Amino acid sequence: MARKLGKRTDQRMHMLRNQVSELLWYGRIETTEDRAKEVKRLAEKMVTLGIKNYEDVVTTTKTKTNAKGESVAVEIKNDGKRKLHARRQMMSFLRDLQEIKGEKESKSAYKERTREIKHPLIEKMFNEYAPKYAARKEELGQGGGYTRIIKLGARRGDAAEMVIIEMV
Repeated sequence: MARKLGKRTDQRMHMLRNQVSELLWYGRIETTEDRAKEVKRLAEKMVTLGIKNYEDVVTTTKTKTNAKGESVAVEIKNDGKRKLHARRQMMSFLRDLQEIKGEKESKSAYKERTREIKHPLIEKMFNEYAPKYAARKEELGQGGGYTRIIKLGARRGDAAEMVIIEMV
């Protein structure tokens, strides 16, 4: 049974989507125990969706003319049907977070680095988390268990049990 967390359904879902997105982007967040259990449930579903579909890639070759007027064959990689569907499901659920500009990075270098990336969190899911956890799944022979909850103790004021939830 899903926890209500003292909020209406729309508010609760927005809060959980934000927390799942933050968890997947930063790797760890601090929240209350009940919220963390709900976030864990949703985050593991997103990671599993990425693991099942990250290898579905279709490669095509197209001929393009370069600056000298010569025809050159260019290999293009696109998402397959399953991966595209998984990508759209993730995009409908997760909040779209943007890359952060480096401390000493110039504006032009930041733009050049992020020019090709339209949805950084979704790309991180398919390029970083999915291969990592798929290898872990093969090694251990089990799925799931991509997150861990570490208890911190009671919060001062309302004595809510605080935890850190992080990606393993």
